[in-house]
Amino acid sequence: MTVTNSTKTPEVLQLAITAEFAAAVERVWQIWADPRQLERWWGPPTWPATFEDYDFQPGGMAAYYMTGPDGTKGRGWWKFVSISAPTGLELNDGFADDNGDPITEMGSATMTVILEDLEDRGGLTLMTVTTSFANEEQMEKMLTMGMEEGMREAMGQIDAILAE
Repeated sequence: MTVTNSTKTPEVLQLAITAEFAAAVERVWQIWADPRQLERWWGPPTWPATFEDYDFQPGGMAAYYMTGPDGTKGRGWWKFVSISAPTGLELNDGFADDNGDPITEMGSATMTVILEDLEDRGGLTLMTVTTSFANEEQMEKMLTMGMEEGMREAMGQIDAILAE
């Protein structure tokens, strides 16, 4: 089931990825709220994530790194803007250096997650993850780096977690 749609909208600087899951909204919410579950799917299979800090509350920060097949670590950070359990959250998302400090020249993007109960479809949950970029250059760079494919691969790992 998983990823059902991926839409790039350059005129509004957004990438939206939608997925359906055979689980209740409350269960899908847990894959965001629990960093141990999050690190099992955040990042493509060849770049698994490790969350070192995870303060899941408005104003809280998360620090993580993804480890590539050759051992390379790509670091990132999140700042939680709003959390509306169990249906949505908004966060600022950026790259970090080896010390975990934000790389300011890369800028940050805003990620919005919306979970919808599809009661009319047997209790499925629709998850939409929309990334809003700061400018056209940032969007192009992120897409060139493989963000869309990476997100599709990452979200493709969620069904197995939900099935446990």
